[in-house]
Amino acid sequence: MSRKEELLQDVVIKFAGDSGDGMQLTGTQFTNNTALMGIDLATFPDFPAEIRAPQGTLPGVSGYQLRFSSDRVFTPGDECDVLVAMNAAALKANLKSLKKGGKIIVNTDGFDAKNLRLANYPDGVNPINDDSLSSYEVIKMDVTKMTREALKEYELGTKEKDRAKNMFVLGFLYWMYNRDMESSIKFLEDKFGKKEVILNSNIKALQAGFNFGDTTETFTTTYRVEKAKMQAGTYRSIMGNQAVAMGLIAASQKSGLPLFIGTYPITPASDILHELSRHKSFGVRTFQAEDEIAGITSAIGAAYGGSLGVTTTSGPGMALKTEAMGLAVMLEIPLLIVNIQRGGPSTGLPTKTEQSDLLQAYYGRNGECPMPVISASTPSDCFATVYEAVRIAVQHMTPVIFLSDGYIANGAEPWKFPKAEDLQEIKVKFKTELGHEEEKFQPYLRDEKLVRPWAIPGTAGLEHRIGGLEKQNITGNVSYDPENHQLMVKIRQEKVDKIADYIPDQQLDSGPEKGKVLVLGWGSTYGAIKSAVSEIQAEGHAVSHAHIKYLRPFPKNLGDLIKKFDKVLIPEINNGQLIKIIREQFLIDAKGYNKIMGVPITKGELVEAIKGLL
Repeated sequence: MSRKEELLQDVVIKFAGDSGDGMQLTGTQFTNNTALMGIDLATFPDFPAEIRAPQGTLPGVSGYQLRFSSDRVFTPGDECDVLVAMNAAALKANLKSLKKGGKIIVNTDGFDAKNLRLANYPDGVNPINDDSLSSYEVIKMDVTKMTREALKEYELGTKEKDRAKNMFVLGFLYWMYNRDMESSIKFLEDKFGKKEVILNSNIKALQAGFNFGDTTETFTTTYRVEKAKMQAGTYRSIMGNQAVAMGLIAASQKSGLPLFIGTYPITPASDILHELSRHKSFGVRTFQAEDEIAGITSAIGAAYGGSLGVTTTSGPGMALKTEAMGLAVMLEIPLLIVNIQRGGPSTGLPTKTEQSDLLQAYYGRNGECPMPVISASTPSDCFATVYEAVRIAVQHMTPVIFLSDGYIANGAEPWKFPKAEDLQEIKVKFKTELGHEEEKFQPYLRDEKLVRPWAIPGTAGLEHRIGGLEKQNITGNVSYDPENHQLMVKIRQEKVDKIADYIPDQQLDSGPEKGKVLVLGWGSTYGAIKSAVSEIQAEGHAVSHAHIKYLRPFPKNLGDLIKKFDKVLIPEINNGQLIKIIREQFLIDAKGYNKIMGVPITKGELVEAIKGLL
């Protein structure tokens, strides 16, 4: 049988199935395989909110979207070219995101009467047997039956055999896109090396899927995507939470400070704790506390004792940590609060993405309680940005809030990782003895940055009081004096404002220095904005893009940069938070584009919004 190979430039695949079908694992394996080939990629995992959602139902659908390309990509794609639907609910939930003419690979066993009923299809309606999918290329495969047949020689129950269905699908896709299976076989050997039957059955299912594509006459075309034209170097696939963990370890090693993370598990931040717990060889201490308050206060204690104190959380946990954040501001000690944002308020949308907490980071504490805020833009950017957050915390003696979100945390992209010697130095200076003019230690005597000294408890002669009550300037004694309180409030604010002298000016990501429209973003909107602005620039329009990493304080030149444009558009995955701050500080009539659906803004949506302003 003759086959042809078709060269493609850009492919978007969505893996979708029940939460027990292993779609996240399938997507991750295909992603890692893609990264090893030097192809650029971006991913968007989509989880059910329930730990064990009802099987076969729409709320129980788990998805994983992967875009891979021979060109640079910055989003996981607006629409899919291929949808893998393991059951009826997966098809129904994701069909709207599939391009007309796209491929649907369906597991026919997932379209029996029970699955159709659970997915709320009317009685007697089966979309893979009528003409409702005539706009698409439907590839029907009884994955369940073929997996069981491939594993008939193994002494496994039906449930255990069915767990390998995802490997069958993965093998078929490896055949379809001309891939080598070795990376996934190595993964399975590492994961199930001590469980020989499980290991061999998964490898057999993987190979069976590949062989099905190779030997069935139904399929006459395979596809290939060339390596991307990327900057030379060594790359690995990285997820946002992994990059945060590695950035914290790197900052610990560079600063010489032992890393302590005191935290309470919460979606979507928990993986940072999981990752750091694997790296005790770097002197990392991880403490899973009994609640959010114990998590942050243990990190405050570690910071007071001379460690790099870190706590991780999401929006509801930020609310619980509020009083302790105020304590860290009053103590003026370095502390890193990592907030992986999700849909809110309250427990909201635990597994869905949202830029929900910028105003909370700015204002969500009692009294005047300023803290620097810094935000990552992509999964790989988490490494450099959390590293910078640590630098600011320890060199300016202040707690710092680092913002990411569910989209960044669980998404993946290629990362050209740096060498240790290329990382910026993080100088840490402890006070070890009294100064020449000090008869007694003055814990709130400040330097030119308005930074107080970091004195480790137990250092002879440097005993000092801590606590949440207002401090007297210089001495650090408790003070209820009205003039002193006003002075200290002003000093704490000025200290944070002064950080602007020690961060880079705001740069344009692309476009002319002045023009008709500036698209101003922060956080995970980066990819969508970059892609949309690039498309409009290619049409000859004077549109520019700036993305803010330093959200508090802003870079010193931000106001002047903004005012060079006729109109400013601020896209956000919230109801308009950065736009309020920009309008207040710079008195410009910025326009917002807001999407609050638990999913990222798409390139296509932004193109239309920008053209509306033009």
